[in-house]
Formats: sequence, C-alpha cells, structure tokens
Amino acid sequence: MRVIYLLLLTLFATVSQAFAQDSASAHPVNIGLVYPLGVFGMQSANQVDRVSFFVIAGKSKSVTATAVAGVSNIITELGTGVQVAGFSNHIGTTWHSTSVAGFMNLVKSHADGVMLAGFLNKSVSFRGVQFAGFTNLVKKEVYGTQLAGFYNHASMNTGIQLAGFANTTGKAGVQVAGFLNKATDVKLQVGGFVNIAKKVKGVQVAGFINIADSSDCPIGLINIVKGGERQIAVSIDETGTLIGAFKSGGRRLYGILGVGYNVKESRSYKGETDHLYALQGGIGANLLDVGVARLKLEVTNTTLTAFKGSFYNKSALSILPSVRFGNRFEIFGGPTFNAISTKHGLGNDLRKHYIWSDHYSHERFNAIYIGVTGGLAMTI
Repeated sequence: MRVIYLLLLTLFATVSQAFAQDSASAHPVNIGLVYPLGVFGMQSANQVDRVSFFVIAGKSKSVTATAVAGVSNIITELGTGVQVAGFSNHIGTTWHSTSVAGFMNLVKSHADGVMLAGFLNKSVSFRGVQFAGFTNLVKKEVYGTQLAGFYNHASMNTGIQLAGFANTTGKAGVQVAGFLNKATDVKLQVGGFVNIAKKVKGVQVAGFINIADSSDCPIGLINIVKGGERQIAVSIDETGTLIGAFKSGGRRLYGILGVGYNVKESRSYKGETDHLYALQGGIGANLLDVGVARLKLEVTNTTLTAFKGSFYNKSALSILPSVRFGNRFEIFGGPTFNAISTKHGLGNDLRKHYIWSDHYSHERFNAIYIGVTGGLAMTI
C-alpha cells in the first residue's frame, strides 16, 4: 500500500508540473483522488476548471461544465453546468446548473437551475426546480418549484410548493402539502389537514380546517375566516335525523360539520330496534344574497350508526332558500336530492317511497329519492 501511495503522489506531482497554468485561466480537466491529491495540487482551490473529476472529493474556485466526485464537490465561487456527488455539493453560487447529490446540496448564495438531493437542498435564494427526499430550505425568495418528501420553506415562493408534510413561506403561488400549508399571501392552498394564511386570492382546500384573515372560497369542514361567517344550525330532514352543525367560511363557500340523532327508531331485518346516531360533513355555497333573503346550495354526507357494525350513509344535494331576521337568526328549508347506501338493513324503514332502489341482499341496499330539510341558524 505504501508503494502504491508513493506512486500516486509521484504521478500527481509529475502531471501537475506538466500542466500547471496561471490560476486565472480555465483548465480543461482537473482530476484527482481527494483535494489536494490531484493534477494541480493546492492550486486547484484557486482555479477555474471546465471539468473536475475526483474519486473522493474535489475543490475548485469555479467549474464551468461538469464536476463529479464520489463523496463531495467543493466549488467556492461559481458552478455552472452539472455537479454530481455521492454525498454532497458545496457551492458558492450556481447559474444555469444542475446539482445532484445523494444527501445534500448546499449553495452559499443564489442557486439557479435544478437541485436534486436525497435529503436536503439549501440556498439563500433559488430559481428553477428543487427536489429533496426530506426538505428544501431557501432563506429568501424562490422563483420556481419546490418539491420535498417532508418540508419546504422560503420567505417567498412565486411558483409551486409541493411537500409530503408541510410548506411554509411568505408570499406564495401554489402550496400543496399532505398536512400543513402556511403563507402570508397565497393564490391556492391544498392541505391534507390544515391551511393557514392571511390573504387568499383564490381557493383554500383542506381535509379539516382552513384559517385566514381573508378567504372567499375556503373548502374544508371548518373554516375560520376573519371577515367570514360562522353559524350554529339545527335542522331536521324527512327521515327524522336531527343535526346540530357548525357552518363556517367566507362570503361564497363554507364548510359544514355536524352531529345528531335520529328521532325515529330503525328496525333491522333481524328484527332488532336500533337508536341511530349521526355524523355529518359537507360544503355549502351562497348562490344569491339579496337583503334578508338568501339562496344556498349544500352538499352533505350523513352517516347513521348504532355502533353494531351496520351503517346508513346518505349523500344529499340541498337547495335551501333562507330568510334572515334580526342580526343573528336565519330560517332555511328546501328540497333535497338523496342517494343512500345501507348495510344489514339499518335505516331501510326510515323512508317508504323511493325513485329507485336495489337490494343486493339482506345486507346491502341502495336507493335514490327526493326529500326535504329545514331548520334554524344563529350567527356567532
């Protein structure tokens, strides 16, 4: 091993003397084992290379075409072209560049181009596309797209943020996350659980809750909008299902989350009498608002259960004229178009007449019918 090591040192020294140039000029190729064991030795850190190839780790002032290293590339000033490293790229700034690393890309200043890392991409500002298995962190602005398996962060992102868990930024174009989106101003937010923003110019879509100072079109079960509307509503439909619901949203769209109880008793095909409890979720829209009168359209899904393994599921489209009186109260009611699906006969006897029905067996029943619902709402 000692002989091989001495031979490598001799080879590098010989080639270095043969090809040594002024540090200000661009060198066609810089190769080596690990800095400074390379063609240009210690000079490599102060020179511009067109191509840099190091078995373990290389260091250059700038690389204009391609930098490849088994572990790490260190480019103190400018990297253009392609940088590929088994573990990490450490670069001052990139321009029209593609940086690929098995673990992380760290850019000290501005990054321009594509960054792909198994764990982390980090820079002060960024333009282009980022991909990271875990997180993308940009201290200032992003002009482009961020995609991360877990988390994206920037002070401003005019493009798209896509994350498996969370996105946070100041100004944003589009945010899509499996759990959380947070922004100051945003055009579109799609979150699996929660969206948080100050001003939303477009739509918020959340699996559970939207929070905003200003948002006319939030789509979620709960929508806390500073300039919006929140109501507690009590309603009953043709099946005798009494629902207490929280309705919240903006001027146009609102979410519905309710619980209740069916005042009738359902008898299953086995002859058992069941007390049915209800859970309801949905969205609504204010179609017309003229003085004290409004016209609403609601789409809801209501599940009834006796907690015995059977279920009754009803999807309803409701057209609801309403009249407000005083500052807080509103009476509403109207026709509904309903589709039901039941198991083990639960709730089959809550309705006698159907437009269409089909028994798959004693266990399954599907039907379509027209019903009615109405109630009282109080603004809170």
